[in-house]
Amino acid sequence: MTFVPVMWTVWSAFVVFMAAMYIYRSNLTKNEEDQIFLDDSFSHEQAEQAVIASKVARVEPMVRIARWLVVGMTVVVVAYYVRDIMIQLHIVE
Repeated sequence: MTFVPVMWTVWSAFVVFMAAMYIYRSNLTKNEEDQIFLDDSFSHEQAEQAVIASKVARVEPMVRIARWLVVGMTVVVVAYYVRDIMIQLHIVE
């Protein structure tokens, strides 16, 4: 196999992983409330929101890693094609 199909396969795998992480985080936060009443009668709501916040906090590092993997692989793809253009124009040999 040549380098180009492998490069695009790795890039698309990283993009799919990042999209999955964003979708999972979105599903976690769909029940999160913007406003919480901290009265004693709402302690069950407070406990639910704490569980949601802890799950999101665990997923957030994976989202950041996925984002940086996609950015890094995009830089590799762009650099490959810039180098290829420069070789085609005989700027670099």
